Amino acid sequence: MTNMSTYIYVLNLIDHRKLGRMSPEEETVMSEHFERLKKALTDGRLIFAGPCLDGAFGIVVFRARSEEEAREFMENDPAVKHGIMTATLHPFRVSLIENQQT
Repeated sequence: MTNMSTYIYVLNLIDHRKLGRMSPEEETVMSEHFERLKKALTDGRLIFAGPCLDGAFGIVVFRARSEEEAREFMENDPAVKHGIMTATLHPFRVSLIENQQT
């Protein structure tokens, strides 16, 4: 994937009281969110993603050709699109990572 930049979006539940108590419809949306991220991983676009175990926030680190493309990817996340979570986009650079050769 040439000419790609790295971005991160931070996800926050709109209603933290729903943590662990989502409706069946919200569970379906969250499944769509997870499946979309799995596809992005398979496609080589996603670097990693996951939630904080205390429910504070989740992160998605991924590659995109432009900020516009990155924003589109974030805004089309089913959890964001259906109003379960809010998201903020940031350009990101990995400076250190385990098993990195210096």
